[in-house]
Amino acid sequence: MSVLFSIVLPIFALIGVGWLARQRDWMGEHGAFELNRFVVYLGMPALLFQIMAKSSWKQLDQPGFIAAFGLASAAIYVLTVAVRRVRGGALADASLEGLNAAYANVGFIGFPLCLAAFGPSSMTPVTITAILTVCVLFGVAVTVVELGVSQGGSAARIIAKVGWSLLQNPMLLAPALGALYAGLAPPLPAGADRFLTLLAQAASPCALVSLGLFIAGQRGRPQLPALSVQVALKLIGQPLLTWALAAWVFHLPAPLTGMAVVLAALPTGTGPFMLANMYQREAGGVAGSILVSTVLSVLTISVLVSWFHTTA
Repeated sequence: MSVLFSIVLPIFALIGVGWLARQRDWMGEHGAFELNRFVVYLGMPALLFQIMAKSSWKQLDQPGFIAAFGLASAAIYVLTVAVRRVRGGALADASLEGLNAAYANVGFIGFPLCLAAFGPSSMTPVTITAILTVCVLFGVAVTVVELGVSQGGSAARIIAKVGWSLLQNPMLLAPALGALYAGLAPPLPAGADRFLTLLAQAASPCALVSLGLFIAGQRGRPQLPALSVQVALKLIGQPLLTWALAAWVFHLPAPLTGMAVVLAALPTGTGPFMLANMYQREAGGVAGSILVSTVLSVLTISVLVSWFHTTA
């Protein structure tokens, strides 16, 4: 119970503050969009760059952790896309549903949650999962959506377009530049480090408040029957598969296994919603998945964090 009140609830309370601010009209309809842009273009890149710049190549060399989290995410995505296609759904919509079921909200919830639950040593593994989610999984999903909506375009052109888009993504550029800096440059100067720290410290609370603003802006009731399978895969299927891979296949140490499972159990992030809007696909179901999985994850994450604290 102490884990719930000291670690989990403060994280979700910040989401609640954002929700309340939108409901009370303290922040307008564009508040979530603008605060999200601060997180994506300034706060989170500063955090990712700083973490990677202070990490050694040895710390980043965690093939078992990468495989456990990455393979579980890939399996959930592929399974969801395949089932939707068998039922006759469009390829672009199937890709969005797959992303709904596999896209963990590492950027907005994972960093502050793991920092509180597992301490500063968790930041490098969290950064690895952020890269796997925001860059690799999202890149694959975008490519599949492009294949679904393109009329006669070549696969090479689609891949080049997606690659160029990802190269301009600050969530990808920041950790890549940070890793290069760690390997080739001297330690960060005190002034630069302090500047990055100030930006980085604002990233997590702003991200959580932004998520609350976003959830409050969704209108209408989510279609629970249609979302139940995706939400179950996200909150139960993905962490269960991650645990099986981490503990039984790759034999990770207990702390790394706990981090991998908790990160896999995070609710659906906002990436699928942004992608649905970008390609003008039906976004109501995506928003509903984010809302429902975020609310339910208060319980599931509390249980997992408590469990791994007990067994550590």
